[in-house]
Amino acid sequence: MMKFIDIGANLTDPMYQGIYNGSSKHEPDLSHVLHRSWAGGLDKIIVTVGTLSDCEPTFDILKNDERLFATVGCHPTRCGEFLPNPEAYFTSLCRQIEEHRDKVVAIGECGLDYDRLHFCEKDIQQKYFEKQLDLAAKYDLPLFLHCRNAHDDFADILVRNLDKLPKRGVVHTFDGTLEAAKALIANGFFIGLNGCSLKTEENLSVAAQIPDEWIMVETDSPWCEIRPSHAGSKHVKSKYPTVKKKEKWEPASLIAGRCEPVMISQVLEVLAGIKGKPTVELADQYYRNTLKMFFPTEVAGM
Repeated sequence: MMKFIDIGANLTDPMYQGIYNGSSKHEPDLSHVLHRSWAGGLDKIIVTVGTLSDCEPTFDILKNDERLFATVGCHPTRCGEFLPNPEAYFTSLCRQIEEHRDKVVAIGECGLDYDRLHFCEKDIQQKYFEKQLDLAAKYDLPLFLHCRNAHDDFADILVRNLDKLPKRGVVHTFDGTLEAAKALIANGFFIGLNGCSLKTEENLSVAAQIPDEWIMVETDSPWCEIRPSHAGSKHVKSKYPTVKKKEKWEPASLIAGRCEPVMISQVLEVLAGIKGKPTVELADQYYRNTLKMFFPTEVAGM
């Protein structure tokens, strides 16, 4: 069986507790979601943390499973949380990393998001994105990065801090231009691809030209499923029957509109389709890329 590592899964999202838009629709089913993941070839899952308040529930999920890991950081749209007391917030992030050092494999999700400035203004995002690069330097960890409609400023901040970032990291949910991808790769950053990276024919053209040795795969679940309307869907072979969340729920149910880590196989199938390569070959390459970045001791033992 092919082995996968999902580098970005939002497992603390209320959807996995059966809650949608504040309304309970079915029983909490994260344990079933994880069971499907492991049965479907997932070897590890990195749980995305986007704010300090995500840490406690994330590490509660991780404590009983050696296959689960996490990032620690503040999403650009949440950087306003630094403002009341920046040093205290930064210190709290440090404490979370230190208390869970065996589980934290990256700093993030951090970066810039100019599509949602109503949540946090540019200057605040920029200041506290750069501040979080100090965490990567302090703990010698790679970055789990977010960039939306902000490539120039994003790249400027990274480039002027490259000397302090020996392990670089990955730009997740990448949906930018080929030029942007090449610039990031030139500075040592990997490109993370999921369903949201493969929506349009232009997205597919870019992804097809990104060198395989610089790609990692993810789901960004419960978001970023590959929908029938997406350009990449024509390459999908794996089918996951779903039920609507208001229908009778059963433990084996996948919920329509909710992505799960097991669906990472579909991301691989799209990439294999557009690149004209065997899925098994790409899965092995992307698995090794991910180990190299986030689990280097395992690479040494292979």
